[in-house]
Amino acid sequence: MTDSPADATPYEVLGVPSTADDDALRRAYRRAARESHPDLGGDAQHFRRVQLAWERIGTPAARRAYDAGSRGSFGSSGTGPFSTSGASGASGASGSSTGRPDSGRDAYAPPSARRDTRPRARSHGHPGGRSREVFLQAEREWVGLGDPIEDPYDPTLIRSAPRHIRRLLGEALAEEATASIVSDMGIGVTVWHDLDAGAEGKLDHAVLTPSGLWAVESIDWGAPVRVEHGDIVGETLAPGERPVKELVRAARAVQKQTRVRFTGRLLVVPDSAVEVDVQLVGSPKKPTALVVRRSALGQVLNGVWSPPGSVDVFEIRDRLQQTVRFV
Repeated sequence: MTDSPADATPYEVLGVPSTADDDALRRAYRRAARESHPDLGGDAQHFRRVQLAWERIGTPAARRAYDAGSRGSFGSSGTGPFSTSGASGASGASGSSTGRPDSGRDAYAPPSARRDTRPRARSHGHPGGRSREVFLQAEREWVGLGDPIEDPYDPTLIRSAPRHIRRLLGEALAEEATASIVSDMGIGVTVWHDLDAGAEGKLDHAVLTPSGLWAVESIDWGAPVRVEHGDIVGETLAPGERPVKELVRAARAVQKQTRVRFTGRLLVVPDSAVEVDVQLVGSPKKPTALVVRRSALGQVLNGVWSPPGSVDVFEIRDRLQQTVRFV
């Protein structure tokens, strides 16, 4: 997992503002460590996050490095500072696996064009484009319409933004990470990004492989999530947010528009967000959706979880090319 902007900052984990002095920071750490310690009835995962937060900003030097936008000693590990999962799969679990730097402004800025000559999947649309537009607008409103922003992807600026704004950027990065993984699957795959779903907003991706046509949503809540009562729940989801229900509605809207049926629906999340590679939502015989770790996405798209048989790739691709609309 990368150092996602959707993750809680070390200051948020310790429960202090970024302007807190060193004494206040130490008191906050001791309090958080005491409250989260497993031997005192606390949660082991939260205790681990507290320890990692303290490593990031517990000394003046480490704090200066973090505030300046550096990941410090965590930059070489490939795992996020607040990840409590040991998984860091080969495809998208770390920054480098998707061609994106782990630190600095380039970790947040739009990805640069790839220069290698390997065959790529056919791609249409702009992955993460609408999400970046929404993020930049929200960031501008937060800073103030009259104040200049020299670099909207300055790590110091992003880390100081409210978490709901950082999550908007996290969604764009998640969509771009999925696009990178799909692109590496080769010329036998076609993908459409940012599909217009009418009143339901947009569908992040439609991925066509020999195993089927998949409706895919990419998202990063910056914290662990779980499946309950047919949908995803977690402490960082917005009130009333129903990710699976929203994916179903968006997929149906695109399906109605294009008259092409989806083989299945996937919710792609960072590896540290869930405990297993693939989790079914709904009936095992006819799941509503699959929640998929980013590192397992290629395996799912290659047909491990698809119904028996194949699809007419050429017919579906031609139909979508004629009917699909982008946001």
